[in-house]
Amino acid sequence: MSSALSEDQRAIVGAVREFTAAELAPFANERDQTMHFPVDALEQAGRLGLGGVLVGEDVGGSALDRLTAALVYEELAMGDTTIAAYISIHNMVAWMIDRYGDAAQRERWLPGLTSFVDRGSYCLTEPSAGSDAAAITTTARRDGDEYVLNGVKQFISGAGSSAVYLVFARTGGSGPHGISAIVVPAGASGLSFGPDERKMGWRAQPTRQVVLDDVRVPVGNRLGAEGGGFAIALSGLDGGRVSIAACSLGGAQWALDRALRHVRERETFGRPLAEHQAVRFTLADLATELHAARLVVHDAASALDEGAPDATARCAMAKRFATDVAFAVADEALQLHGGYGYLSDFGLERVVRDLRVHRILEGTNEVMRMIIAKRLLDSR
Repeated sequence: MSSALSEDQRAIVGAVREFTAAELAPFANERDQTMHFPVDALEQAGRLGLGGVLVGEDVGGSALDRLTAALVYEELAMGDTTIAAYISIHNMVAWMIDRYGDAAQRERWLPGLTSFVDRGSYCLTEPSAGSDAAAITTTARRDGDEYVLNGVKQFISGAGSSAVYLVFARTGGSGPHGISAIVVPAGASGLSFGPDERKMGWRAQPTRQVVLDDVRVPVGNRLGAEGGGFAIALSGLDGGRVSIAACSLGGAQWALDRALRHVRERETFGRPLAEHQAVRFTLADLATELHAARLVVHDAASALDEGAPDATARCAMAKRFATDVAFAVADEALQLHGGYGYLSDFGLERVVRDLRVHRILEGTNEVMRMIIAKRLLDSR
């Protein structure tokens, strides 16, 4: 743990580390193999304040800053990358309700979310609208004091298990200004889900379609102004990108730690792997690249905390760089294990599979490059 952390940060990270060691790490392989979603462990996380990391204390949140939240997600991911990533997505939903909801909305939804008694899903992506989020076609037609929602959301984490679905739907014309953010509660008539997706990684969290067929909710379920949903979605994604980057750091650090232990213990040609210069150079490069990625992630988190004008670009840099580096570090850590790295019992192949999707979600890394380039060109 860095000596630069404050006393409070060190205490928070220490508590999360204890939780991770007891409730996440010992069961990560088993959950992956059985596709078990650990609701009980999430409720325990809620008792630690991890259901509302960024949410105000008046509704049960922890009110942490973005940098401390990044430290929390990295620590969680050292125990189970899949569950850490899920917790970060749930927290993105909770933060958006806290940030953009009115007093009644905050009181209605946030106590359940911050305690992790309830879970939240972020519903933006559609079968034909991924990177081009402004092209969503899900509609929310005004009918008196209600919205009537129709459409399909794709790749939704927690779908079927969540109590709260933050749905981005078209209430106006084409383009980003016609989109609103609307909370749809579980159990709403016309709300259903596709089958569980069979995935390369993230197997311990459910991922399903969310199907909206004439789902009626009160107009009072809308966050912010009508037509303001796209801006809400983008603000959530800035933080979500830092969070998923932090989760990547944790998974990669776990893999590197395992590799360090393995090369000390494994002998080849009469001496430990760690004594071979090629192995030592590889370890040095992995540690250096991971350290650089961590600095970029912490910089982006600080940019959000400070409200920096270039925060969106710095979040995109962090997401692009850290998720690429983390995947490469985990993959090389597997390589250092030789054939053992390919065995599920060692956990390396699970982490490699889990980290692969981090380069796709919250905006693909190609989209991150577009965001960074736009900022560079527009500011010169």
